[in-house]
Amino acid sequence: MFKKGSKLYSILKGVCPKCHNESMYVNTNPYALHEALNMHERCSLCNTKYKMEPSFFYGSMYVSYGLGIAFAVAAFIISYLLLGTSLKVSFATIVATLIVFMPIIMRISRNIWINLFISYDKSKVK
Repeated sequence: MFKKGSKLYSILKGVCPKCHNESMYVNTNPYALHEALNMHERCSLCNTKYKMEPSFFYGSMYVSYGLGIAFAVAAFIISYLLLGTSLKVSFATIVATLIVFMPIIMRISRNIWINLFISYDKSKVK
């Protein structure tokens, strides 16, 4: 399920969706905020262009919204339902969760978006 060749591998690792051999990002640490979304222009191994057209990754904002909702719901369930905190504390937990995980949410949403349009190609693997 998480092996090379699966969409999930490319999404979670942030590697080229075509060959799964190289990171799409200049800095692999999403918490280096000044360069969190800096991507290579192309994969140096299979020459896949990441930005297929100008503003290509604007669509990932929709994916980011959905991921943000999923993280917020998870934070609420853990805080309010499992730990039994008040609604105010649960709200603060949701806000803190979204702030802490925002770099990861942004990266994963980009990874999901590009993987919707580019598929793994076994012939490109080196």
